[in-house]
Amino acid sequence: MSLVSELAESPAVVERLVRDARAPLRELAGRVEQRGIDAVFLAARGTSDHAATYAQYVLGIRNGLATGLAVPSVQSVYGSHPDVSRALVIGISQSGRSPDVVEVLADARKQGAVTLAITNEPASPLAEAAETVVALEAGPELAVAASKTYIAELAVVALLSDALAGGGSEPELEALPGHVARALETEHDAQHAARELRGLRQCAVIGRGYHYATIREWALKLKEMGLIMADPYSAADFEHGPIALVEPGYQVLAVAVSGPTLAGLAELLPRLRADGARLLVISDDASVREAADDAIPLEAGVPEWLSPAVAIVPCQLFAYHLALANGRDPDSPRRLQKVTLTR
Repeated sequence: MSLVSELAESPAVVERLVRDARAPLRELAGRVEQRGIDAVFLAARGTSDHAATYAQYVLGIRNGLATGLAVPSVQSVYGSHPDVSRALVIGISQSGRSPDVVEVLADARKQGAVTLAITNEPASPLAEAAETVVALEAGPELAVAASKTYIAELAVVALLSDALAGGGSEPELEALPGHVARALETEHDAQHAARELRGLRQCAVIGRGYHYATIREWALKLKEMGLIMADPYSAADFEHGPIALVEPGYQVLAVAVSGPTLAGLAELLPRLRADGARLLVISDDASVREAADDAIPLEAGVPEWLSPAVAIVPCQLFAYHLALANGRDPDSPRRLQKVTLTR
């Protein structure tokens, strides 16, 4: 099964999660409130680490929680045990089998932390290490590069945020499967952009806010499927040094979505183009798209906090079709396997 065919299952996966994941997350939210927990640590690797990055933004912005990404080697390699006993500790893993992520969660539970596993394998070691398990219900994902399971992880994080806030976002969450389905309709635009950028070997990928997670995942997909040296940057960080790379013909990919970060990107992108950069922009804003060399449209009106689950779809489609255009096999990237076990 190809990545594109698995990606097409995403709307149904999100719909199942919106229906089934609320109950365990509400119960978890009750324990978080009862314990007075105000900090969250997240452990993940690879694509799941980008879902954890999204969690940093959504739980920090919408829930006012201090969040941090755990460094698994602190426990798994160095044998140290930071005190997380008064925190919510979340492990995110498609397979639930990476020993370093499992060790972070097991150590946290031993300390008395509230623990949550988000995984596609509810009988995995990660699930066994946690008090609460939310299964992604995505079904088998055979393509090496993750697609539907990443979107499912984002959906669970969004549902967790709503549960911790005491609910109230049900209409927005229930509309999410439809937004994801409509994002799949951008495949023709993604194919066209891929043909235009055939031969690409290096680029910067920029975005900001909630979409820092999106551009990191987009860059990873370009690397693993297309063997492209794609460097992801916060749009703010890009101006603190890497902008010196820009010269005529330098390729910049950007995700620019309506919200507080859009104005800054709308100001930066024309400057980059004036300096000779070639721009591919994924955006729901027509004026931003018109200022780019190539653009893929996003549906307008998607709530910003949920838009990463939508914007990643054309990113994945573009990376897939660019790999094909360059003669790569995006479903079987070299030197990669579906489950990676690291310590």
